[in-house]
Amino acid sequence: MSPIEIKDSRRLTGPNILWDHAGAVLEVYGPEAEVEVLVSAWRRHVRAMLDEVGWPSEEPAYRHFPGGASLAISAHIDVLYSATEVNEWAVEAALAEISGRETPDLEEGASGLRREIEGERSPALLVLRDAAREHDVVFFSDDHRATIGLGKGSLTFGVKELPDPGSIDWSRVSDIPVAMITGTNGKSTTVRLVGAMVRAEGLIEGYSSTDGIVVDGVTVERGDYSGPEGARAVLRNKRVEAAVLETARGGMLRRGLPIPRADAALVTNVAEDHLGEFGIHDLPSLIETKLVVHRAVGQKGVLVLNADDPGLRARGADLGVPVAWFSLDIDRSGLRRDILEGSEAAWLEGEKLVRMRNWHREEVIPVGEIPVTMNGAARHNIANALSAILVGGRLGLSLEAMAEGLRRFAASPEENPGRGNLFELNGVTALVDFAHNAHGFRSLFEMAAALPVKRRLIILGQAGDRSNASILEQVSITWKAGFDRIIIKEMEVYLRGRRKGEIPGLIEAELRRLGAGDAVIGHADCEIEAVRQALRWARPGDLLLLLVYAERKETFELLRELQKSGWQPGEPFKFSFPALSPSTGTPRAG
Repeated sequence: MSPIEIKDSRRLTGPNILWDHAGAVLEVYGPEAEVEVLVSAWRRHVRAMLDEVGWPSEEPAYRHFPGGASLAISAHIDVLYSATEVNEWAVEAALAEISGRETPDLEEGASGLRREIEGERSPALLVLRDAAREHDVVFFSDDHRATIGLGKGSLTFGVKELPDPGSIDWSRVSDIPVAMITGTNGKSTTVRLVGAMVRAEGLIEGYSSTDGIVVDGVTVERGDYSGPEGARAVLRNKRVEAAVLETARGGMLRRGLPIPRADAALVTNVAEDHLGEFGIHDLPSLIETKLVVHRAVGQKGVLVLNADDPGLRARGADLGVPVAWFSLDIDRSGLRRDILEGSEAAWLEGEKLVRMRNWHREEVIPVGEIPVTMNGAARHNIANALSAILVGGRLGLSLEAMAEGLRRFAASPEENPGRGNLFELNGVTALVDFAHNAHGFRSLFEMAAALPVKRRLIILGQAGDRSNASILEQVSITWKAGFDRIIIKEMEVYLRGRRKGEIPGLIEAELRRLGAGDAVIGHADCEIEAVRQALRWARPGDLLLLLVYAERKETFELLRELQKSGWQPGEPFKFSFPALSPSTGTPRAG
């Protein structure tokens, strides 16, 4: 028998791809026939152990995927670590059975697990959760704190110091409007667009994203906070009056949703990206992952979906929750029929963004007044603005505030770092962007093609954890876009198991196979060196697409300094740079 590999045993603290409640899950990998036998044995052993430890009402669940399966059990939120132990015991028992070894003793195993459960149990936590439900406010917790209510209406307690619900002044506890935003591309930009709308309404916004946590326009934490930790930090902040949470795929698969209820949930689009993790191996299963957010909206909220995305269009009507659609082309997407039937929607009509709600059609704002659309060239940001309008409406924002928020929000490094940041350099247009997958490339190149420029350059590279197939697809898309110069960059910080030079070599070989010659291809040992090469190449009328992932800060500083110094294309730089490490782009010590 081939070996079965067990991976990623973990707690599910909120609604997830399997069900609406908490539990424990792990993945098993192996040949399909052997995994099938294992799952059958696991179901018997886990049922026996659940009954033996006194959890007869808890249920097992499983999900097959190519080369493996996810195996899960439901559990109360106060015993999730113990639940992982129960699940692992059942898998080990199943492995012993199918391999012909002696299976572990059920009673002996249950005795140890009952001790684990008793040591972890927190009846007071469950009592507080149930009281929050009775008062119709959200409850959420982590290892250290439990919270009732949201934002300015929240109260937070240490899990070892939980109060009697009868002692709480529940009139002080309330929820605030909350939106969850997920998708393959456009998440962070749309989070910020909705945040700008909230500010324009005169409310204090709080949002979490891949770049940090922002409250009332001020970044309070930097880093990737698109998971449950970032959401909890925003929702526990007593100043926040409306929350917008970037809800990344990884966090949903690793832990589930951060809270069980939201007023709006948005899926911007879904394309193949980050496949192979947590049993998600193809586009249909990735769509199911992104659509986990629908579990938070229920019948009182709304799920906002992209009608131009075929996968979302096909699944949206089957989820059993209210859906609002947005589209750049209502005839191609079929959305015109939904609009005529009175569905909540937002769409592009000529040069205006239009909303339909409660059978009432309203013109929101002309495209030309939204800076991030670059006068309509950035169609992906028109789509983001449409989705933001639908989300903002469900947060209770006025049409005027939403339009004003879209007008105020600029594609600057300060407001939207790494997302279409434009720098004008005496005739050269430099655009810094984070596009890193095929879907993002197509959107960016569509925008670039709409700009009136003489020549186009791109900096191209990729992280080592991307498959060869996805890298080659991006190279093909890039070549078809007709760039005059392609600088291939090394990113040592993103090797992720690859050898140095492996990714650049793969990219160059494919470019040359497609017909690129020496005049097109350049090389750089790090991102900031690639940016310098691009600037030296540039002449008035050129467009530089600077796809920078690790060294955005250094890139922004360089471009600002060039603007400040009055640099002219073709001239040597008028200021000195710190010496850079050729492999990482970071300043050398000493």
